[in-house]
Amino acid sequence: MKIPLKVAELDHVVLRCRDQKRALDFYTRVLGLVEERRIDQIGLIQLRAGSSMIDLVPATDARVEGGLNVDHICLGVEAADMNEAARYLRGLAVEVIGEPAMRYGARGMGLSIYIRDPEGNVVELKQLPAPASTRG
Repeated sequence: MKIPLKVAELDHVVLRCRDQKRALDFYTRVLGLVEERRIDQIGLIQLRAGSSMIDLVPATDARVEGGLNVDHICLGVEAADMNEAARYLRGLAVEVIGEPAMRYGARGMGLSIYIRDPEGNVVELKQLPAPASTRG
């Protein structure tokens, strides 16, 4: 079966933070990243890291104390149909979490799905925008 998606880039990584202020200071003051977007209602801070992003969210559970502070990674994918990609993954016994939905990432809004890798890590697959030459 032909693979209906192609991983093209790392879109973003979401980090759970015990001390979000300290993490924000580190990534902005020490590493020079720039805050791009903030959603105070959910405690999300998004930082631009070149063409990718690092998201900082408050730690809400004990997993962080055990060293598990990566919420998920997001890969930008080239895919004509995210529903087809989800069907393909399910056919390979990959756990697909929910249905495709519009979400924000390094390239703005786009259709994405969440899956689990064999180690239990959550991976978001986010559809890249179509090249300008193929848009309507």
